[in-house]
Amino acid sequence: MSRIGRLPIDVPKGVEVKVKDSFVHVKGPQGELERTFSADIAIKLEDGQVIVERPSDKPTHRALHGTTRALINNMIVGVSEGFERVLEINGVGYRAELDGNDLVINVGFSHPVKVEAPTGITFEVEMKIRQIKVKGRDKQQVGQVAAEIRKIRPPEPYKGKGIKYIEEVIRRKPGKAGKAIL
Repeated sequence: MSRIGRLPIDVPKGVEVKVKDSFVHVKGPQGELERTFSADIAIKLEDGQVIVERPSDKPTHRALHGTTRALINNMIVGVSEGFERVLEINGVGYRAELDGNDLVINVGFSHPVKVEAPTGITFEVEMKIRQIKVKGRDKQQVGQVAAEIRKIRPPEPYKGKGIKYIEEVIRRKPGKAGKAIL
């Protein structure tokens, strides 16, 4: 049995979970999320806990079991606490600033790059330490928006300039060694 799939999910106070067949609706202080899951996996709400069960040990059911439980847990955590990804900008003259809800990034192009905030996503910029925080209730959406921002100017291995995740380590390469004197 899946180690993750068999764990019950505790529903914190202030969060409402509604389960109807394979449709799950979660409402909390950060907002609402809803998702339809596979009809093969049984989702039950018992005593303030969400329980996910699979009908058999077929490989498809085994794969869906842990995934379904993890997605429901992410929905509950998202509407109660929210998720965030932190990006760091490295490079001389590289900076980011907010323009209303949108993000304007200057990273060495001839023009600033404007990133519009999708619904459910907010940006925070800390100018002094050159960090961008991407916040939202949907974990997948937060990660996708952060990846798109990183893709604007990925970090390069020689000087380390670019946009990287705060926990990411850039493997640095040595530059040209020069001509050896014989």
